[in-house]
Amino acid sequence: MKQPRFYLLLLLVPLAMPVKAEGTFSLRQEPGPFAVGLKIVEQYDYSRTFHAPIDELGKPYQGERARPMQTLVWYPAERNSGKSVVYGDYYDLRKTETSFGKPQVSVGFADQFMAGIDPGQPMWAMRNAAAATGRFPVVIYAPSATAYSFENADLCEYLASHGYLVIASPGMGVLRRSSNDLAGMDAQARDISFLIGYARRLPAASVDVVTVVGFSWGGISNLLAAARDNRIGAMVDLDGSIRYWPGLIKSSTEVHPEQMTLPTLAFTSQSSIETQDQLEANNPVARGPSVLNAYTHGDLITVSMLGLVHPQFNSMTQRSNWYFDHEFPAVQLADYSRDDGVAGYAWVARYTRAFLDAYIKHDSAAMQFLKNPPAQNRVPAHVMGVSFRAAQPLPPTLDDFKASVGRNGFDHAGDLYAEMRKERADFRLDARAVSTWGYDLLADNRVTEAVPIMRLAVEIDASSEEYAAVAEAYLRSDHRQLAIDNYRKALELVPGNPFIKQTLEELEGQSPRR
Repeated sequence: MKQPRFYLLLLLVPLAMPVKAEGTFSLRQEPGPFAVGLKIVEQYDYSRTFHAPIDELGKPYQGERARPMQTLVWYPAERNSGKSVVYGDYYDLRKTETSFGKPQVSVGFADQFMAGIDPGQPMWAMRNAAAATGRFPVVIYAPSATAYSFENADLCEYLASHGYLVIASPGMGVLRRSSNDLAGMDAQARDISFLIGYARRLPAASVDVVTVVGFSWGGISNLLAAARDNRIGAMVDLDGSIRYWPGLIKSSTEVHPEQMTLPTLAFTSQSSIETQDQLEANNPVARGPSVLNAYTHGDLITVSMLGLVHPQFNSMTQRSNWYFDHEFPAVQLADYSRDDGVAGYAWVARYTRAFLDAYIKHDSAAMQFLKNPPAQNRVPAHVMGVSFRAAQPLPPTLDDFKASVGRNGFDHAGDLYAEMRKERADFRLDARAVSTWGYDLLADNRVTEAVPIMRLAVEIDASSEEYAAVAEAYLRSDHRQLAIDNYRKALELVPGNPFIKQTLEELEGQSPRR
């Protein structure tokens, strides 16, 4: 399979501001009940260094060296509270991404890709508009590799109009340009968590569950962020790199898709989910098990966009005449046209909103929308395919068992374990973990509770260590004979254990206690 070229595209020379195109893109979805406000925040992540101590001229760097975080906040706003921005206002933000207050454009960013975009096209957002009253769920948008924060401005504005607070920063690696490796994943994942921390300080933000949305490289960075950050409760993946570079995920020690439980909406640019056999064996970052196939413990809605190629999942591409003149013909699927892609993008936005409404706002109609066949949602034929795979429950954990014991009583620990084993054959506790729990109870002087837990450890693994543990619990609870009986069993299994032998002799009165 030919892998997509990850965005943004890199240039040899920057061009001038794009000129007005004959045709312009607009999102074919109705805005929600709110107007859209836009706030630009220039802030730093002081926990990380961005600029080297010596500049390109060999002089000490003058200025702040911390990581710059140009932050765009789209929020529900009051109507008639300002003048809408134009696309050129977004485009101008690139000049101060890393040089707050000092406009500059670095060679290598995708000005060519922007060619033909109408800079005067009105957008929905209004700078610093009066915020609507209330608190709104937070969505963090992660751009693709090296991309601008406004890469998917239309989707972000659309979600804000429907009552979401959407936050984005540029798609940066360790430096401004992304590196498609673990260091690059880590850098953007830390940006995502930084933005969540920022969101928690906003009065209008409801951060009970944060959703991350990402395109291409932003999708793989979101996966790493979600594996680390328990504030993230849902994911939307816009044909993310998780499909194409599972080997990179496999090489990470932090991401385990088979254990993740977040509900996920995954858009793909073609109908199949890749498996290991379909990946390029000679490419180590592409060689590995499919993340989506392994993702069985969180609800997974997969939407296969039949007429969209990879770059069409962001609205900057949708606007670019240069892209459709120079690159689209080589990757065009069948006879799906540019206009088909515009229509498909509108359905990407609509399904993203339905997902958020279902899992964040707990809207039953939105959940049914996700489960419906596309035709029932009035999606035209030949646009998409949708599959809904409900989460399979994870095997119970020790914490789950502790909670059950806490509810039903420690005397029933053995019976509860047998019941849970009967319900889930794959559930098994580790005897050492159970006896450690028992020792913790003894340390807290919860002797009555410790005894049945130590007994359970013996049931799981009748080893010398577990018999000695339950013997100690019996001794602490003044059951001398039961302690002796269990120390004897422990010594039978390991006759040469000097501690158990001496303890047993002392209990049986054969030598004085010292």
